[in-house]
Amino acid sequence: MTDQPWSAGGAGAVDAETLKRYELAGFGKPVGLGERPALLIIDVQYRTVGTERVPFEQAVTEFPTAVGEVAWDAVDRIAELLAVFRANNWPVLYPYVAPKQSYDTGTLGAKVPAIMSIPARGYDFAEPIAPAQGDVLLPKRHPSAFFGTPLTSYLIDRAVDSLVITGCSTSGCVRSSVVDAFAYNFKVTVPADAVYDRSPLVHEVNLFDMAQKYADVTTTPELVDRLRALGSAEAVSR
Repeated sequence: MTDQPWSAGGAGAVDAETLKRYELAGFGKPVGLGERPALLIIDVQYRTVGTERVPFEQAVTEFPTAVGEVAWDAVDRIAELLAVFRANNWPVLYPYVAPKQSYDTGTLGAKVPAIMSIPARGYDFAEPIAPAQGDVLLPKRHPSAFFGTPLTSYLIDRAVDSLVITGCSTSGCVRSSVVDAFAYNFKVTVPADAVYDRSPLVHEVNLFDMAQKYADVTTTPELVDRLRALGSAEAVSR
């Protein structure tokens, strides 16, 4: 592709014909960061990463929803982004899965029965990116961070105009939150190495599709540079 505005997503999963078609259709243009970003850390709990950095096959023996070492790699990148947001006093919000009760079964429990029997430890936040005083915690019972939560109200209250969305899973809660954020006209950025999924193929295909229609998809190092520049400009303007 020429003039590619996104720098990650689709590796090894998207063929040349698909790339050509999206280019001819004019999809995938950049949106950029706003002036007041917020960081969403979605579902980065032990239930999705596991308590140890181990391969997927081992991680799922502890929690059936765990992804393992790929998730821990993403946690490392999220920690880098979190440090930048903390340094600039930008909002950090944690949409997370609340412990399931019997009355929560619904269609999600029917589709993925194992999600209903996660041990209590699984709902704890992964230590390297755990919330701090002043962060916003948003329990949710469905994939999107916006559905049935006061997330939009918190974002408006903090004059947020753009979102950096991280966490799990790329194809599920991250993607649904990206689509809803897009629908609310927030500028959305997804660092490809700070989101994770149990399937590399599904991860890449969803990153590609989000990059074409809903978000800027980049890498953590590139995004950190952009955020630091924004923070420096903000400090000078004060």
